[in-house]
Amino acid sequence: MKYVNAAEILPERLLGELQTYIEGDVLYIPRKMSKKEWGTVSGSRAFYRERNREIQRLYREGCSMETLARQYGLAYSTIRKIVYT
Repeated sequence: MKYVNAAEILPERLLGELQTYIEGDVLYIPRKMSKKEWGTVSGSRAFYRERNREIQRLYREGCSMETLARQYGLAYSTIRKIVYT
């Protein structure tokens, strides 16, 4: 985030209106676009969804939760949550 002098970019009327509320302080103006959900940009969300489906499929085919925990390097309680979701 970089600092921009409002006097250099805002119309005088808008600058005057802002100065009635805040003067001489730093003001953060958020972006218009909404924040994306976790993992949608990097692909992590899709990776974990697919991994969890695979774990559920293996469990349905008879693989034990202990084996799945060792195979995927996850805690038994995590495998249980994935299987029962």
